Amino acid sequence: MPTTHIVKQGEFLASIATGHGVSCDAIWNDPSNAKLRQKRVNPNVLFPGDTLIVPDVLPHKVKLRTGERHLVRLTLNSDPLILRFEVRGEDDMPIANTGCQLQLDGKVYHLITDKDGKLEQVISTKAQEGTLTVLNLTMPIRIGSLDPVKELSGQIARLNNLGYDAGDSETIDEQQFLSAIEEFQCDHSLTVDGKCGPITQKKLSDVHGC
Repeated sequence: MPTTHIVKQGEFLASIATGHGVSCDAIWNDPSNAKLRQKRVNPNVLFPGDTLIVPDVLPHKVKLRTGERHLVRLTLNSDPLILRFEVRGEDDMPIANTGCQLQLDGKVYHLITDKDGKLEQVISTKAQEGTLTVLNLTMPIRIGSLDPVKELSGQIARLNNLGYDAGDSETIDEQQFLSAIEEFQCDHSLTVDGKCGPITQKKLSDVHGC
């Protein structure tokens, strides 16, 4: 019978699907998850406490001829999970054509940013945390820990990732958050009111990339 899964910090749809042995599409497109689909635009950006209904694994029958050897490949999620970054300096200009080192769950990837400062790496759905080193600066990476932009913690994280010092989401400094929002709004030609409403949320999500 279907299983109820309560999302924990650091979990995302691909990791949850792998843990239950079900495809991402089977979970996300299940009618029982319709309300969550409306609430969370990106299935890999969930919030702790969100509830997902994981459907039963349906048997798949394959007809094979006896007396022969057969190769059966099981693919739960055909689309690879890709981690993407855009690296910029203090002047907000892309750090282009620069070597970077991504360490993730014991694996080391040597990457080079493109002309726009972007880089990407296919990762495991079980990946959790690591570091990205660029120009002798090392930054922590936590897979699945970015909260939805509608949540205050998600707004603070995106502002910090974009270089606006919004403070710590666990010990919120309202004045610091207000200043960061106003600076972001000013830089992107939005109404500067210090409020992260729907318009600012959308712009913040678009600029951040998710």
